[in-house]
Amino acid sequence: MATPDRFDRLRRATGRGAPSSDFDLDPDLHPKDRSLRAAAVLVGFEDTPQGLRLILTKRASGLKHHPGQIALPGGKIDATDKDAPAAALREAEEEIGLPRAHVEVLGMLAPHETVTGFTVTPVLGRIIRPFTPVAEAGEVEEVFTVPFDHVADPANYIVESRFFRGVRRQFYTLPYGPYYIWGATARILRALADGLSE
Repeated sequence: MATPDRFDRLRRATGRGAPSSDFDLDPDLHPKDRSLRAAAVLVGFEDTPQGLRLILTKRASGLKHHPGQIALPGGKIDATDKDAPAAALREAEEEIGLPRAHVEVLGMLAPHETVTGFTVTPVLGRIIRPFTPVAEAGEVEEVFTVPFDHVADPANYIVESRFFRGVRRQFYTLPYGPYYIWGATARILRALADGLSE
């Protein structure tokens, strides 16, 4: 089981660092004066017999936006959501069947701006009671976990690049087994790893 100091480290990582962006590695490509929509994601860690593990999802392959990509549970902040943590917990309950009462919110990381026009608030959470993941039909293809030590080590993050709309763009990746974690998810987790290393 995870030791309390790991959760203490997670708490201390909140509020650290500057806001991040999908354009951090390509600042010249950052669009000016665009309107961003608010969103939130849950960076939820579960204490298991195999140690502390982060819960991630693989988006359904039939989705219009980001099909098959690895993501943190989350989505747009609705008018009915009290705040970013409430939105992240609501989305996690919808997407992976994680009851809101099973999560202790530890804090928030600095916001992240996505290439798709969202400002995302990452909400750090400790899953305090066991639950059986249930993937939301049509939205989530798979729910899986990644070890804390893999996420927390900055050396596991690799910068790659590819052409997007005729321009070569750089981005972070966090390979883990058969899973290719990249883009906004990898950048948010890299910011967490940097905060944990401070």
